[in-house]
Amino acid sequence: MGPSPVLRGSRRRHLRAIAPVLIAGLLAATGSAGAAEKKYGPGVTDTEIKIGQTVPFSGPASSFAIVARIDAAYLQMINSKGGVNGRKIELIQLDDAYSPPRAVEQTRKLVDSDEVLAVAGTVGTPSNLAVAKYLNAAKVPQILAMSGSAALDNAQLYPWTTLFYAPQVVEGRIAARYILDTKPDAKLAILFQNDEFGKGYLNAFKAELGSKAQSMIVKEESYDLGSPTIDSQIVSLKASGADAFFQATTPKFTAQAIRKAHEIGWKPLHVILATSSQPSTTLKSAGFDASTGIVTSIWRKLPGNPEWADDAAMKDYFGFMKQWASKEDPEDPTALLGYIWAQMLVEVIRRCGDDLSRENLMKQATTISDLQMPMFLPGIKINISSTIRTPWRAAQIVSFDGRDWVRSGGLITVPLEN
Repeated sequence: MGPSPVLRGSRRRHLRAIAPVLIAGLLAATGSAGAAEKKYGPGVTDTEIKIGQTVPFSGPASSFAIVARIDAAYLQMINSKGGVNGRKIELIQLDDAYSPPRAVEQTRKLVDSDEVLAVAGTVGTPSNLAVAKYLNAAKVPQILAMSGSAALDNAQLYPWTTLFYAPQVVEGRIAARYILDTKPDAKLAILFQNDEFGKGYLNAFKAELGSKAQSMIVKEESYDLGSPTIDSQIVSLKASGADAFFQATTPKFTAQAIRKAHEIGWKPLHVILATSSQPSTTLKSAGFDASTGIVTSIWRKLPGNPEWADDAAMKDYFGFMKQWASKEDPEDPTALLGYIWAQMLVEVIRRCGDDLSRENLMKQATTISDLQMPMFLPGIKINISSTIRTPWRAAQIVSFDGRDWVRSGGLITVPLEN
């Protein structure tokens, strides 16, 4: 026999009375569970993520500071749209003057005083090498470092480091392979910057030449970043009788070398680095006539080149530059690097979701598979893993026709085992 109607009514009233309490409790429990799923490292809140970066705003490599200005502009745009997963990115940028000791000092400040989640996009090989040991010992992510140094592609020694720059091992080897294919009997001259930047490309170049390096290379010259000119080195290289010339140099010295070689009538097969190949700056300074016939390799689309005039990603890039970085030259390759780099940072942070611990940030930064960036040449994809930190392994040869770079042939890929 069931309960009386009075008891049934009383029980219903009691249940109705406690229902809001139960629902409130369930919602609170759900909210607590949701909150528990969030994992935050230093510098992260529900509304903000602090990322640190050191940049040569002053000093001998200050021309590279444009990359950092574009980084900041791109993140300003992202923040204006609500940020990433509801959080705005605060990019704290400090000047390291391209000085390794200064880079260490400023990086420590970012970690200890500013309490950033990660150090990302530090500019230059010397600075990145200087801070890698400290950051890895402290288990602070050093992600998307703007260096192509093979010395930093060492997951065992630097498990908290990833790279995002034209890899020296790739560009140096492709330059050598091109010379071997087109001029196998070349007498080679080499000019390199006497630091980790120049030596990284030089070592890769020689590695690809292999046993032929000793017989093919007839003269090497170097210079220091603070040198006012390299005219004497170019005269010496010409005097060697070389008919092929590889430069592992930054833009200022690339322009000087092209101009001096032209002045003294030296016309070798001439290969330069992509970072020093911009027509509107480096080649204009050297002289377009002097630069005609120069060769380099590229991994990105070329702003200003007619080939990409109707490309959707290129239109987006120029639109961004006009609205958010109108004082900068959109055709500067370093500006484009900053744009692509910032897109990559946003992608890594987006993948983190609400787990913004340092450990998960590194997990997301080292599980990138076949990612095609909008401004990369079709077919050049990013792969970063727990063991391989060199982000891409392919490029394409281009030659300067006096106005623009012209692509030739297909992509050249450097195998991972190399």
